[in-house]
This record gives sequence, C-alpha cells and structure tokens, in this order.
Amino acid sequence: MQKRDVLVTGKAKTVYTTDDADRLILHFRDDTSAFDGEKKEKLTRKGLVNNYFNAFIMQKLQAAGIPTHFEKVLGDDEALIKRLTMIPVECVVRNLAAGSLVRRLGVEEGLELNPPTFEFFLKNDALHDPMINDSHIRTFNWASEAEVLQMKDLTFQVNVVLKRLFADAGMLLVDYKLEFGRFKGQVLLGDEFSPDGCRLWDAATRKKLDKDRFRQGLGGVVEAYEEVAQRLGVSIPL
Repeated sequence: MQKRDVLVTGKAKTVYTTDDADRLILHFRDDTSAFDGEKKEKLTRKGLVNNYFNAFIMQKLQAAGIPTHFEKVLGDDEALIKRLTMIPVECVVRNLAAGSLVRRLGVEEGLELNPPTFEFFLKNDALHDPMINDSHIRTFNWASEAEVLQMKDLTFQVNVVLKRLFADAGMLLVDYKLEFGRFKGQVLLGDEFSPDGCRLWDAATRKKLDKDRFRQGLGGVVEAYEEVAQRLGVSIPL
C-alpha cells in the first residue's frame, strides 16, 4: 500500500490517500490539544499508544458484529482504514455525569445516569461543536432518518461491549464520542476510539485515566493511557 497525499489534517491525526481509492492511511501524531485547540502539546509515544489502543478496540467491536472502517495496523503510528464519506455528526453516550453535562445541567460529577444519555453534536470546530438533534440532522441533510437510527443503535451496541470490557479491567467507561461514515452504502464506525475521545476512571478510586488529565493539568497523560492499555491487555511496542 503506497501512501500518497495528505487528505485531512486534524488536531491529533493526519489522513493520507493511497494508491487504492477505497483505502486511506490514518496517522496518529503525538500532538494533543484541548479547548478547541487553545491548549496544545506534543506528548512522546502518544501517537503510538493511541494507534495500538484504537486497533485493539476496533477489533473487539468488529468481533461483536459492529462494522468499522479499521483494517490493520501498518506501523507504530499508522493504520489502514476504509475510505468513508463521513457524516458530520458526533454521537455521545454518557454513563456517568462529567464534563459539559455537569456544566450545562448543574449535576454532580460522577452521578450514575440510568439509562445512559445520548446526544448529537455537529462536528464543526468553528462553531465549537454545538449540540443538535434528530430534526436538525434531517432538515440539513447531514444524514437520513434511517442513518440516524442506525448511528444511535450502533452507538448503544458499542456501549454494551465496551462497558463490560472496561469493567472487567477495573475501569468505568464514563462517556465517549463516536463518528460514522458511509462506505458502499453501509454505515460504518469511523475515526478512532482512544482515551482522547472518551472518559475512563479507575473503578475503585475514580482516578482519571483519559484526556481530562491533559485538560485539567493533572500530568501523566501518556502514562495513564498506557495503564489503561496494560489493564486491557493491549500489546504496545516499547
């Protein structure tokens, strides 16, 4: 597989075209950002850790019957993926109250949410990813009604699989965001799943093991990511 041109450069990942029109290379960089890019830093090994972490999670989801764009790891910080037409919507599930939900609703951090909440956000950095609903998505043709239902269903399927996976490793899956895209008429899970895009707490101590360590200046960001990976049994090169 030959890497060609840069297709998209995000805050922490770069996507390249290849000599296969249906395949892309996803490069996980060491860059880390928060607050719409206002806080930035390079963290050694972060790209490598997130690449292998994402591969592990995507393969677990695929084994559970959830279709994803992931194909295989290509190197320390690169993966081969299917080329999706991305739907500009983020799907967020919250099992415990944290982050923006706490700020918006004034609830206590750590409150168990039963049933878990589901929210849509428009993927638009310039607008700070505003919350949207099903009606907005249909009106502005971001996705069809069938695709909206499919994204919701797949997002909750992911919750069932990953809550159990992390619980078995002594962790709480607090919340997470997912992105989806179209590939040959099918809706697939795209982007990535790593501690950059979810909240994970130690089940006993509620120690934060995700990007909140960077957002809140707690330090030990990559070390926390590696702890999560080690608990799950993810094999990461030294």
